[in-house]
Amino acid sequence: MSFFQLAARFAAVLCMTAGVLGASSPGLASDYDRGLAAPAAPLLPTAPAAPLIVQPAPATTPAVLVDPVVAIAPRTSFASLAAAVAAHSAPGAAIDESIGDEHLRCLASAIYFESKGEPLHGQLAVAQVILNRTKSGRFASSVCGVIKQRGQFGFVRGGAIPAINATQAAYKTALGVAKVALTQTWQTEAAANALYFNGVRAGLPGLKRVATIGGHIFYR
Repeated sequence: MSFFQLAARFAAVLCMTAGVLGASSPGLASDYDRGLAAPAAPLLPTAPAAPLIVQPAPATTPAVLVDPVVAIAPRTSFASLAAAVAAHSAPGAAIDESIGDEHLRCLASAIYFESKGEPLHGQLAVAQVILNRTKSGRFASSVCGVIKQRGQFGFVRGGAIPAINATQAAYKTALGVAKVALTQTWQTEAAANALYFNGVRAGLPGLKRVATIGGHIFYR
């Protein structure tokens, strides 16, 4: 075999070997072309969630509740008790609605029956005795309860107050005095602490006398 024939055979063998290697060994680029995923990144630790802080609701001021029997209208200045009574006796004169018409009528009736012939200070002192009793703890806690309490006021019959002609001047005055007393527009200091009263001729032995106004003596 000549030199040229050997060279030709050797070249053919090399070509066949190169073809086999190219078909059986794909490169890295062909791997990504087939859709192989890249290595996943390592997970990093996460910071703990911050605690939830709930702000307390702002405090509210509780409503102040008022006893309807004790509530009073704003004070008004008058030159005299007579002026205060006249203003409260006028038609349509206003009074704090929380006092209640029933208590007003009961107190006006007691003033009328017990002291309609007395000076205004005497009528107001009678009203003050009744109001003082409601706060004393020894008697009923309401105006009507004090007046209708058994054995306390002679004009009460069977626990009821007799009817009164509301057109009488004496009753209108008693109504004005009752409004003055309930709204504390004016006070008779001499009988400010009195819990009892009686006619000057009768007396109440065993009690402390605090004032004499008109035809009544007032006691503690």
